[in-house]
Amino acid sequence: MDFGSFLAAPEVKVKVITYRDIFQDKAMLENRFGNEYKDLSAVIKLDHADLKQLDVKKGDTVILKNSFGRVVVKAMESGYETPHKGIAYMPKSPWSNMLVSDETGGTGVPKFKDISVTVSSAKGEKVTELML
Repeated sequence: MDFGSFLAAPEVKVKVITYRDIFQDKAMLENRFGNEYKDLSAVIKLDHADLKQLDVKKGDTVILKNSFGRVVVKAMESGYETPHKGIAYMPKSPWSNMLVSDETGGTGVPKFKDISVTVSSAKGEKVTELML
């Protein structure tokens, strides 16, 4: 009997900070539904320690979920020398927007910079497709 199948996959709670990327913007202008835009946008950049805890490698897919949504994106190592365990980065995109609350606190602007999510391995699941 495989007792490993009864164990829950490792999860990490992170705060996602969204940002703008000039290369992603260029790809979006060329083809918002193209592979280049998807490759640059459907990613989360995690600290090395978080990747290790999740037991995922660069390019593996991960599930991001919170009470507002669920999305599958590719995991990348952030590359920052300063450790930032528990803080992750995502380009502003339809994939990061799936996790943003519609509550604006009366400002009319959602909180794009402080998104709490749980990250787990997607075990080969494909990146979430955009609906046309």
